[in-house]
Amino acid sequence: MLRGVRRGTAWAVLLSVTASLLAACGSGSDAGGDLTTEKVTLRFTWWGADDRHKRTQKVIDMFQRKYPNITVKGEFKEWNGYWDSLATTMAANDAPDVMQMDELYIASYAERGALLDLNEAKKHLDTSNFDQKALATGTIAGKRYGLPVGLGMYSIMVNTDLLAKYGIPVPDDTKWSWDDLKTIGEQVSKAGGGAVFGVQSPGINDAAGLSIRARQQGHAMFDADAKVVLPQEIARDYWQYVLDLSKSGAAMSPSATIEKASAGLNQSATATNTAAFGLWWNTQLTALTAASGAKLKLLRLPGETQGKAPGAYYKSSMFWSVSARSKYPAEAAAFVNFLANDEEAAKVLLTERGVPANQKIRETISGQLKDTDKAAKEYLDTVPVSDPPRITPNGASTLDTILKRHTEDVLFGRTTPDQAAASFIREVQSEVDAAR
Repeated sequence: MLRGVRRGTAWAVLLSVTASLLAACGSGSDAGGDLTTEKVTLRFTWWGADDRHKRTQKVIDMFQRKYPNITVKGEFKEWNGYWDSLATTMAANDAPDVMQMDELYIASYAERGALLDLNEAKKHLDTSNFDQKALATGTIAGKRYGLPVGLGMYSIMVNTDLLAKYGIPVPDDTKWSWDDLKTIGEQVSKAGGGAVFGVQSPGINDAAGLSIRARQQGHAMFDADAKVVLPQEIARDYWQYVLDLSKSGAAMSPSATIEKASAGLNQSATATNTAAFGLWWNTQLTALTAASGAKLKLLRLPGETQGKAPGAYYKSSMFWSVSARSKYPAEAAAFVNFLANDEEAAKVLLTERGVPANQKIRETISGQLKDTDKAAKEYLDTVPVSDPPRITPNGASTLDTILKRHTEDVLFGRTTPDQAAASFIREVQSEVDAAR
């Protein structure tokens, strides 16, 4: 769920095909009509590794047995090649009928008329077991361009083995603050003697930490019109906090921080037991537990009780989307419905694409989950959330890259937190404006 995103060829191709998509965005048949009894072939594309491919193919086979007149042709790729391929097929007016979609790109495709409004297919797509805040993650201006597959929430992951080793109690996450995290981080670092640090520094891999701080203070990154409305002082205070973590010793040195963040999950400070606290998606608990071999626990975000609103929100791991140019939108919607609602299919897919967004399905598979996945599910079910942020606007898919560069500049003293804040806001707005 945490990925670096490159603009590259996919973005250039996507921009070049705007006119053709808008000129031919109508569907070949009625999304709300009856399913055909004739032979139909749907193309379905997704990214992922071998385990995902095997599980998905099993579910495709199950769907085809239930709907023998519908053939689903699977097309899968690794993340890095997926978006170039999807943009190329869009440009050739040869888009797959059903596609796995990411939050960073859904607005780019939706606003160019490439995706079907799934509200049109409600006859074939049941969303009654989805929380409205979950459904909102795939909605733009009232139109539902993506059905959330799995849900995640940001958490603070704590290594309770390290705290026990140093005699430091686990903090009360129902009332702790960001200052509390810094203070306990300093205690861990002092006890760790340079081998273990308190906090894995935020602000390197994505903009979630900044977004959370803004949300807790009643603000957002973008408004409904894709304007950057993040107050400069909030961004400044965020980078000052990141800098203070480093200067106080609560976090690693800047060079070590960058090295750990660039090495991937398995070499992160959390996975290598070299930091006691880290900002992670709740759904990464299983992978980090396996990598670290330690007892890890999910804690609520600091600052939730001191702020104006919860910073926590649902983030879709990915979406199911349907091409606006599909010749068989009703059948494509029926396939999405099977992926999202069929209990036997859910028992095959489990949490490979995240803890299911479908609440009924979450309960259906709960008995099959590992303890760490059960903990991730419980966190999702019990931690309060506010409405999700606006979907990343068209043009802002480089947001995380921009933030990472400014974080590095602040940590290495090349700029001040206030200068970074002003520059970040200007750059992001410029990227969005350029894509209009």
